[in-house]
Amino acid sequence: MRRLSVRLLALVALIAVLGPPAAASAHQKRPLVIGHRGAAGYLPDHTLQGYQLAIDLGADYIEPDLVSTKDGVLIARHEPNMIGTTDVSKHPEFASRERKVSVDGEDPPEDGFFASDFTLKEIKTLRAVQPFAERPHKFDGKFKIPTFDEILDLVARNERRLHKTIGVYPETKHPTYHERLGLPLEAKLVATLKRHGLNHKGAAVFIQSFEQFNLIKLNKMTPLPLVQLVDANDVNPDGTLDYTAPFDRPYDWTASGNPTLLARTFGFFATDAGLAEIAKYADVISPWKRYIVSSAAVDLNHDGKVGDENGDGVTDEADRKALPPTDLIQRAHRHGLKIHTWTFRDERKRLLNDYNNPLEEYLQFYELGIDGVFSDFTGTAVAARHLFELEH
Repeated sequence: MRRLSVRLLALVALIAVLGPPAAASAHQKRPLVIGHRGAAGYLPDHTLQGYQLAIDLGADYIEPDLVSTKDGVLIARHEPNMIGTTDVSKHPEFASRERKVSVDGEDPPEDGFFASDFTLKEIKTLRAVQPFAERPHKFDGKFKIPTFDEILDLVARNERRLHKTIGVYPETKHPTYHERLGLPLEAKLVATLKRHGLNHKGAAVFIQSFEQFNLIKLNKMTPLPLVQLVDANDVNPDGTLDYTAPFDRPYDWTASGNPTLLARTFGFFATDAGLAEIAKYADVISPWKRYIVSSAAVDLNHDGKVGDENGDGVTDEADRKALPPTDLIQRAHRHGLKIHTWTFRDERKRLLNDYNNPLEEYLQFYELGIDGVFSDFTGTAVAARHLFELEH
């Protein structure tokens, strides 16, 4: 924990020396820094304290993932299944709620505790925990699960305190799943934004989704910019993307049974035809960063084998080599779309072998013309942006 504190202080000091971040805008030219799940590298995901830390470290936008409670309240959780991000399994009074659910057609179904089986009052008895084993767990069990209303109140308080705009970047999580439960997300999301004076053109809000049909629906419900997320399952050894289910395509395509959509993968969105389609209902494409800079498994240490190239005893991203960038950023811009990408993380095992430190990864993407980055480590993203701007 001491090393984390020193690192945070160093990043804050660097940001202070280089100058304060500019006010956020949905249309600004400098790349946006989006606090992914709050400040997920430092604190448990999706807590008011995590969002506050991201704001303090200079995030332009904070990103709440939204799911619904049993009584129809939007709360911030990465997934409907709360088993990995809360202490729900330590609550004996909820033991009978554990069950297996196929959220997006997974086979076998996942085991856990699902937000839609709990009222907001019950959710408020839970506390958030850090889902990554290697990250700090000192704050596990200390922070409550926030509602979307509470997050927007936090943003408003900080805007008054800092005299600057702070953006919000909500994601509708698994909209087809919620629709089938009778807990649709879209109208509640728009109503909440309207209540807080944010459902208007020019508001610092992006709404994102991995599914397409709910973005098309939202396009008729709100003037706010919409974001098509683009996923994949993994990267093959040669750097091509793997589209194994359930990360093969948007789940609404699978659920539709439409042969045309069933013939597609998420990769369709990265084609010119896909970009043109997105431009009809959304403003931003947000692909996994491997669509822009992929990686390959190669014999970097020249020992005649491919695997643990850096000799640390494990095989992970740090053993892979970056491939030349694709032209997706340029093509997205030609179709009139902004492009934001995800997720940037500081841990060595999550950085390709080419990067000596996490700043280098950000700088590459900034040089390529990216419009925004989702980061678990806001301070690093902001510091890298300052360095990029000093060079330009």
